[in-house]
Amino acid sequence: MHVKQLRNRRASDAVTFARVVVEGVTPELDGGRFAVKRLVGDWCVVGANVFKDGHDLLAARVRYRGPADDGWRYVPMTYDFAADRWRGAFRVDRVGRWTFTVEGWTDEFGTWHRGLGKKLEAGQDVSLELQEGAILVDAAARRTRFGEPRKALARAAALLGNTVLSMEERARAALDPGLHALMQVHAVPSDLTSYRHELAVVVDRERAGFASWYELFPRSQGAAPGVHGTFATAARQLDRVATLGFDVVYLPPVHPIGHTFRKGKNNTLTPGPDDVGSPWAIGNEHGGHTAVDPNLGTLDDFDRFVRRANELGLEVALDYALQCSPDHPWVKEHPDWFTVRPDGSIQYAENPPKKYQDIFPLNFWTEDREALWNACRDIFLFWIGHGVRTFRVDNPHTKPFVFWEWCIAEIKREHPDVVFFSEAFTRPNKLLHLAKLGFTQSYTYFTWKNTAAELREWIRDFFLDPKVLEYHRGNLFTNTPDILHEYLQHGGRPAFRTRLLLAGTLSPLYGIYSGYELGENVPVRPGSEEYLNSEKYELRYRDFDAPGNVNDDVRRLNEIRRGHRALQRVDNLTLVASENDQIFAYLKRGVEAPGSAHGSHGTGVVESVRSNGATGGNGDGTGAGRRAVADPRDLLVAVNLDPHHAHATMVHVPLELLGIAPDQPYMVHDLLTGARYHWRGSRNFVLLDPAQQAGHVLRIER
Repeated sequence: MHVKQLRNRRASDAVTFARVVVEGVTPELDGGRFAVKRLVGDWCVVGANVFKDGHDLLAARVRYRGPADDGWRYVPMTYDFAADRWRGAFRVDRVGRWTFTVEGWTDEFGTWHRGLGKKLEAGQDVSLELQEGAILVDAAARRTRFGEPRKALARAAALLGNTVLSMEERARAALDPGLHALMQVHAVPSDLTSYRHELAVVVDRERAGFASWYELFPRSQGAAPGVHGTFATAARQLDRVATLGFDVVYLPPVHPIGHTFRKGKNNTLTPGPDDVGSPWAIGNEHGGHTAVDPNLGTLDDFDRFVRRANELGLEVALDYALQCSPDHPWVKEHPDWFTVRPDGSIQYAENPPKKYQDIFPLNFWTEDREALWNACRDIFLFWIGHGVRTFRVDNPHTKPFVFWEWCIAEIKREHPDVVFFSEAFTRPNKLLHLAKLGFTQSYTYFTWKNTAAELREWIRDFFLDPKVLEYHRGNLFTNTPDILHEYLQHGGRPAFRTRLLLAGTLSPLYGIYSGYELGENVPVRPGSEEYLNSEKYELRYRDFDAPGNVNDDVRRLNEIRRGHRALQRVDNLTLVASENDQIFAYLKRGVEAPGSAHGSHGTGVVESVRSNGATGGNGDGTGAGRRAVADPRDLLVAVNLDPHHAHATMVHVPLELLGIAPDQPYMVHDLLTGARYHWRGSRNFVLLDPAQQAGHVLRIER
């Protein structure tokens, strides 16, 4: 308020000012503009600064409610004198949107109680103080509903105010812990002050934060080379994917593919009659985004594919790409949904000098945008009706942010369990803003971070910043149909093992694109990240048991991830010093760190999604039918970043963080090989030969 305005106010108006200050509430994202994120079962740890003038005692609590709650719930906060900060926590046990705030007030009874005790110790007359206490207790009794608490408070008030009794008798009654406990619950504060915002927490199901992804093109799962796969033949691959330990099988677009300007093999503009085209050129005479390519089968076949995946404990994720081929029904029905050029033609997609003549982008600011936006939302609803609960969203950063905020909120209102995976390979501000708007998880820059310096900088920005961890979940894909990094092109099989190990241990969310397990690494031309004979434009028949595969590495990594709490959390990463930059080391804590961003599950033990990939599941796409308790111990990971040469180093184990004395011996157990090493002190020797193994996943055993 302006100083002049303050001067014009009467002193009697001061009662309208808050006497208690409540500020600095956490977690809060952008002043409450956006919601923070948690997983079901997490504790939401709330902090606040609560204070007022003078020396009165204060009290504070968290006021919160979950989805479908009729009223507010409360949890008391405790004061940390050293930090001068209040802290409380509540557990989010349901998926959906939660709301909370902080309330503070003067603890009048506690202040009176403290003063009474000091005066009694000093031998002072407290007759007047006892009368004041009686008034406080009587007021609480009058405001308490009928029942034993009201009667107990009334008796206590009468006792404190009974001047016939000795001061000693009345004082004993005043200091009774039972009275203090009753007053903590039933006293009504006169200056209750709430924080200026009610803050939001979006709570997602477990697989939104911990899952192993596998990207699969159904059309490449034919019975022989050159034979177009179907949903039925692709379903035969699901047993293999489940046995490898994956949780999510992600399908690129399965819709009809356009004919006009169809791309041929290796992205040529002159396709042959048998070329299948790009799945991202969506739509032809058979339909658009709510139809399936007849070459793959029918919607009933798709439903059977989803059911089989669920039976194996797998969830199906579907690509959601808001673009159309020139043959999409929308082009004829709603030409105004696209950008029309001065000559009357529709603008196709471009990224100069690249041209994508087989794709028309949508014009989200068309005059008919309400109908367009509703149609885009309804695509989600259609596939949700066919058992899909996870969507990988193609290039969301090229569509209006306000559209995503609206659309995700619309879907989440009725289907709070839906997961939105953002393919936002763009600048950090855009990537993170999409996460704030509601995207559940996101690709990151992991595929381009291959040296120790690159990894450290990237980890600092996305895994060590507590503010970012409040809302962004990074899904580390080792490769994609668009990204074959030169590290994989030139590193051979050891490079594939290294990147797999990094992806699966740095983040609870990671994925591979089909063919990675076979070490596919040939680019279309030197200097390109595009694959030669890319599956985006042709069928790719594969022998997944071909020599040189890394299937065993994948299977073992996913077993370790399911079995260890340390690899199921995102807020527990600590970089570890290594004296050789070619060996990258980090610690993943298995138990909750005090003051961690998410508060974890409190116990340090979580139930993982499923124990293996063979059987089970509850058929709802969540894979929640089988669970196994995860090991809460800490893991130290050391990875050789050089795929060509062996390297040795001394790693510096953070003993103080682990609670290990400097001279205390301890054992580390390599979960990849079974080997055990006896270590002592912080500085320990590590030797890694990429021809033998990419790295260690060392469980610290005291």
